[in-house]
Amino acid sequence: MVADQKVQAPLVILPPTIAWFGGAEGQLLLLDTTRLPHEHVVLSLHDMHGVADAIRRLAVRGAPAIGVAAAYGLYLGVRQQRPMPGALLDTAREVAAMFLATRPTAINLAWALDRCLARLRRESSLAALFDEAQRIHQEDEVCCHRIGECGADLIRDGMHILTHCNTGRLATSGDGTALAVMFAAARRGRTFSVLAGETRPLLQGSRLTALELLAAGIPVQVLPDSAAAGLIARGQVDLAIVGADRIAKNGDCANKVGTYGIALACAAHQIPFVVAAPWSTFDPDLEHGSQIPIEERAESEVLNVAGLPMAPDGVHARNPAFDVTPCHLITAIVTDRGLLRPPFGLAIKALR
Repeated sequence: MVADQKVQAPLVILPPTIAWFGGAEGQLLLLDTTRLPHEHVVLSLHDMHGVADAIRRLAVRGAPAIGVAAAYGLYLGVRQQRPMPGALLDTAREVAAMFLATRPTAINLAWALDRCLARLRRESSLAALFDEAQRIHQEDEVCCHRIGECGADLIRDGMHILTHCNTGRLATSGDGTALAVMFAAARRGRTFSVLAGETRPLLQGSRLTALELLAAGIPVQVLPDSAAAGLIARGQVDLAIVGADRIAKNGDCANKVGTYGIALACAAHQIPFVVAAPWSTFDPDLEHGSQIPIEERAESEVLNVAGLPMAPDGVHARNPAFDVTPCHLITAIVTDRGLLRPPFGLAIKALR
């Protein structure tokens, strides 16, 4: 089902996070981000169960990347079962339900699956499903570029920028979301430095964000998550910019746990706090952030680091993967359709 390929390459040269190899009978290639930064392992996936497992265990993560992977996974699942033409849509719905259960918070997953199912309702063929997955993949690359260009002017020379979790090429099909803004600013010749929160418990900031910024030649320092508020208070942060996994109609944003605390500190010290996300991350069905489902992951992720126990036997842990930042703490939301300013409810409505 899965063949792991170790890529022998310099540490700062990364394979694409998501790629499709071959035509309609091909396979999905996913860079296993759980093995970074020390190993480059590409998963070759031929069936839906391999893709679902990769999403569930965070081998592929980041809201846009999850959406793209789920679209290809849906195609692989239907291709596996080879249903009769009249049963194609019903089979796709069953496969989609399985993918929906893998990660509940990131709306891009459901958005991509809904879009694929809608295409099947219009055009009931396996070829149409494959085409839609490819379109979602290609559009995500364009989206990332637009987000970067839209937000690049928020970054000025000499800035010290704080970010949380990983929001770049390892989380999308293109340049990313929050990191795309930094990459675009760097292309324009801006000089700045980044503080990357380590992002406990799985250390996406230190393992992934620092790796991406190193590869791009952007100065980066890894920061213990608990140090962010203190540095903001001491005037050592000029701008905080993060991604989002779901955005409600009023502008409330769910992102990696720890984001809310950063937003509170920024508000207390008049530091701009910016969210960057594609339009597919906006949920038109949720009025406000309290309605966003928050994924609770295994307590073992908190109690162990690199497979080593960090707490006494018998101790339990809470592991919410996300928190919600209220819209009144957000300075701006950078999207592929434009830069949004408060009041976000009206701005989102106008853009829709």
